[in-house]
Amino acid sequence: MAIDAPALLPFDEATARLLSAGSPFELTEEVVLGETMSVYKTRVRSLREMLEQSAVHGNKDYIVFSDGRRWSYTQHLADVASVAAALREQYDVQKGDHVAILAANAPEWILSYWATVSLGAVVISMNGWWAGDEIRYGLDLSKPKLLLADRRRIERLGEMEGEVGVPVVCFEDDFESLRTYSQGAALPTDSIDEDDPCLLLFTSGTTGRPKGALVSHRTLVAFTMSSFFIGARRSMTEPQPGKSGAVLAPFPLFHLSGTMGSTTASLAGGGTTVWPMGRFDPAKIIELSLKEDITSWNGATTHMFRLIDHPDMEKLDTSRFTSVGVGGSATTPELLRTIGERFPHLKQTVGSGYGSSETGGLVSYANTEMLREAPNCVGPPLPTVEIKIVDEGGTEVATGDVGRVCARSPLVMLEYLNNPEANAENFLPGRWIDTGDLGRMSEGKLYIESRMRDMIIRGGENIYPAEIENRIELHPDVAEVAVHGVEDRELGQRVKAVVVPGGGCSPTQDSIREFCAESLAYFKVPEIIEIRREPLPRNATGKVMKHVLVGAGENTFVEE
Repeated sequence: MAIDAPALLPFDEATARLLSAGSPFELTEEVVLGETMSVYKTRVRSLREMLEQSAVHGNKDYIVFSDGRRWSYTQHLADVASVAAALREQYDVQKGDHVAILAANAPEWILSYWATVSLGAVVISMNGWWAGDEIRYGLDLSKPKLLLADRRRIERLGEMEGEVGVPVVCFEDDFESLRTYSQGAALPTDSIDEDDPCLLLFTSGTTGRPKGALVSHRTLVAFTMSSFFIGARRSMTEPQPGKSGAVLAPFPLFHLSGTMGSTTASLAGGGTTVWPMGRFDPAKIIELSLKEDITSWNGATTHMFRLIDHPDMEKLDTSRFTSVGVGGSATTPELLRTIGERFPHLKQTVGSGYGSSETGGLVSYANTEMLREAPNCVGPPLPTVEIKIVDEGGTEVATGDVGRVCARSPLVMLEYLNNPEANAENFLPGRWIDTGDLGRMSEGKLYIESRMRDMIIRGGENIYPAEIENRIELHPDVAEVAVHGVEDRELGQRVKAVVVPGGGCSPTQDSIREFCAESLAYFKVPEIIEIRREPLPRNATGKVMKHVLVGAGENTFVEE
């Protein structure tokens, strides 16, 4: 006899039920870093406690990598305990110490992450795409006690100025001795407070250098709870497509979506994540999806388009998929339409979260209905999150008016590490964080009007033009430069540089690209370069008017 599916609830009713007394998501008020906030009443108090509880999942796969290596929850817990013991006894890593990880996605990255936070130490999550100067900056800012890296990044250390200055553990050569150091070891038992730091995420800044957003155990626990809340509400408000299998994990581990989402939240939920290694290859992802029973794809807009547009999609039974989600970049109307065509049973279940490293990864969540209503709708604030819109002076504006989006919650970062100027600029009284985004509130939902002024989001990576402009201005043949994003279906945006040559000079596209590549990660190197014969347009205060440049074609020569 067929069993009827449970009746779906209205969005607001489902929210109320999930937050009611006795629910796993019941809220209470507590003082967090001096401010009274809503928090989840029933929660673990540290990542180590979360890790300990993962033992209940036993021999179920936790992580699977495309090179064939896999870890069950039981084996993962044992290996993490061994690595933690080795870090303490061989490298004297103690509570509060910084341990930097500089590597491509690999099992060693995840084992190192959990071992470090279990010690009460702090993971310095360094961008694996950085060039030598950027690595030097990250090390100088974070001052780690130990650097864990793969061979390719160790070779890149030679591009840096000066010595590394700390011991270096090579994943390929040295890590196995850490993993097998103390089989049968127990996890550390040092006390960990909820507000102790555990992870440093590097985020681009308007000064042209990335800032280090220092987050706490409380941040990652709250992020995980909010992720579960989103899933629970979706199960009550959206048609459920079937039995879930494994989840694709394409984000770099140094990205918050990789560390906080695919690693931390997945462990807490007992899920299986499958990690492709190397450059993103849609054909290999599709093959991996068939092999490992992946039924959920998560990724940036660029990942989704490259997968959906690939001819090997015909090999997949798309009706088996239970979720296609977008993170790290905005969900576009065309992506919604394309997902609806390829996954017709999921066309009402596509959603998108809004957040940043500074806000702990999650501020709000928009379901399909909200995204179809307005592409810039990012939904109502999640539980424990408060949002206010302020003017340039910090005064709250009227509902519906556009202003700077500010958020406060237990997820918000502790601080920008060693950057008092940025902390003073971005924190408002009461631990409100100014996201820098422009937005408005309407009927309880947040709408983003502009992402951090002129920030470029390429394939889910945040790029600030100032850093690229600062580099190109050093080119001996360049007098002026302005960098902005160009809309792109696959990547979301591509980097474009508008260059005015110095007198009598004729810089080429290749020379500028090569100059940029010497000190910038590859995704920041301009893909489009426009050589402009006239000075850049500027306002009365001397600032370049980039909106005039976007789409301008007069007096220009574009090298494609």
